[in-house]
Amino acid sequence: MLADYEQVLIAAVLCWILFVTVDVLFRLPEKGGVSGATAIGKKIEADGGALHGGYMMGNIVSSPDASAGTLLAACGVYVAGLPGGLAAAVLVYIGNRICHDPGYAGTTGAVLASLIFTGLVGAGFSAENFIAGMVIAILTVQGLSHRYASRLLGRIWGWRS
Repeated sequence: MLADYEQVLIAAVLCWILFVTVDVLFRLPEKGGVSGATAIGKKIEADGGALHGGYMMGNIVSSPDASAGTLLAACGVYVAGLPGGLAAAVLVYIGNRICHDPGYAGTTGAVLASLIFTGLVGAGFSAENFIAGMVIAILTVQGLSHRYASRLLGRIWGWRS
C-alpha cells in the first residue's frame, strides 16, 4: 500500500490532468466564458502572462468549472462514496446555472472525478488524499505564479487548436 504522501502526490497529478483536460476540451481557455473571466484573463496578460491561460484561470475563479467540480467530487466521495460525488455534480450543475455558465465543464469534471476517485478508493487509495491532491492541483494553477501558470495553460491550449 502506498503511503499517504505518495497517494496525495498521485492524486494531485491525476486531478491536475483531469481538470485541465476537461477545461481544455470545453474550450475554456478560448475566451472568458462567464462574467469576470475576461477581465482576469486580460489582467494576467497585461502582467506578462498568456491571454488564453488567463481566461482559463478567470473561468476557474468565476464559475464552478472542472477544478471546482473535481474538488467537490473529492469531498462528496469522501463523505458518501459514489453517491456523494454524484450529489456534488448536481450542486456544481446548479452553480453553473446560477452563474449563467453556458458550459458543462464543472458537471463533467465532477462526474468523471466521482467515478475515478470511487474506483481508486476501491483499489486502496484514501478518499481524503484526493481532496488534498486537488487543493495542490488548484494551487499550482492559481496560487504559485499567474504569469507562468497562464503560459503553461496557454501552451496546452495551443496544442489543442
